[in-house]
Amino acid sequence: MTVSFSSVSQADSYDEMSRHEQVAKLIEKLAPSDGPGIQYIVVDKSNVVFEYSSGLSNIKIRTPLRLKHTMPAFSMTKTITAIAILQLAEKQMIELDDRVDRYIKHPYNPKITIRQLLNHTSGIPNPIPLKWVHLANGGDNFNEDAALDHVLRDNPKSDNAPGDNYAYSNIGYWLLGKVIETITKQEYQAYVKQNIFQPLKLEPAEIDFKINDPANHAKGYLAKYSFTNLIKRLVTNREVWGEYEGSWLHIKDVYLNGPAFGGAIGSTKAFSRILQDLLSDKSLLLGKSAIQLLYTQEKTNSDKLIPMTLGWHIGELNGLRYFYKEGGGAGFHGEMRIYPSVGLATVIMTNRTSFDSRKELSRIDTNFIRQ
Repeated sequence: MTVSFSSVSQADSYDEMSRHEQVAKLIEKLAPSDGPGIQYIVVDKSNVVFEYSSGLSNIKIRTPLRLKHTMPAFSMTKTITAIAILQLAEKQMIELDDRVDRYIKHPYNPKITIRQLLNHTSGIPNPIPLKWVHLANGGDNFNEDAALDHVLRDNPKSDNAPGDNYAYSNIGYWLLGKVIETITKQEYQAYVKQNIFQPLKLEPAEIDFKINDPANHAKGYLAKYSFTNLIKRLVTNREVWGEYEGSWLHIKDVYLNGPAFGGAIGSTKAFSRILQDLLSDKSLLLGKSAIQLLYTQEKTNSDKLIPMTLGWHIGELNGLRYFYKEGGGAGFHGEMRIYPSVGLATVIMTNRTSFDSRKELSRIDTNFIRQ
């Protein structure tokens, strides 16, 4: 196992093992053997530095959560969508400052640009609660275009002028998926699989936009004794509720109506492979200038810096800047981070709805990211 922290002296094998044992115990405390589990991985550009899983993928039959189990990534998908857009920009098939209505119709301000969708300054609303899901076993009758049209009809007004303010919007990234489809004449999922997953030799069993192997897919859960369970009628549809398994409510498998804002399903290892490529000396996905855009802080029209790049949110751990994307929804939560200055990336995923990934990932990452 190779450890490559530029700011950490070479530890002997005993110290490394001790650190790994401490992290394993921390993860086990967060994901005990009788409840939902956690997958965690640390990578550098070419190696797995550390990986561990704890807890259960299926509480009813007590199946341990393995590192290979897949889980919905939800909004972590947005960074994948951003990579796809940057690929098209590199191929000169699109300009980041093109107006969105050049490619697709939408009810919002006609001056909204691709860049503003990427950095969440478009002014497009973000309705809450979010019930834009359908059952995974509901057959092939789902119509994404009809679902998007319905959302746009219900939420036709912008919250502010394009570029004036930073405000998160799932609709904005859903529209980016439709832009990709218009330009490439491919379904969004097909483009991503062909141009992001396949170059990295990621198989459908590892990452996809559907559940290919139910036996290798973790069940999602919501704590019975939680505030979220009390208000579940407000934030979820009844059809997604399963049965209680001990002190956990099983949440049935769902697909998001808009794959571009949250549809990817995979393991921590699969997502870490994407991050490794972004850390590598020669990325298979993007050129150096496009990767630099992923690490460049964006601004509003008034030159006010926002906590966002063209695809990542910006955070800080012990004075070290990192870039992250968090995702959570029905039964699952996760977060992936990249620390370019020390050449490391981390991913954490859990099959329970409520999980403070920002806090816990920082606590775990501190064991590997040291100034």
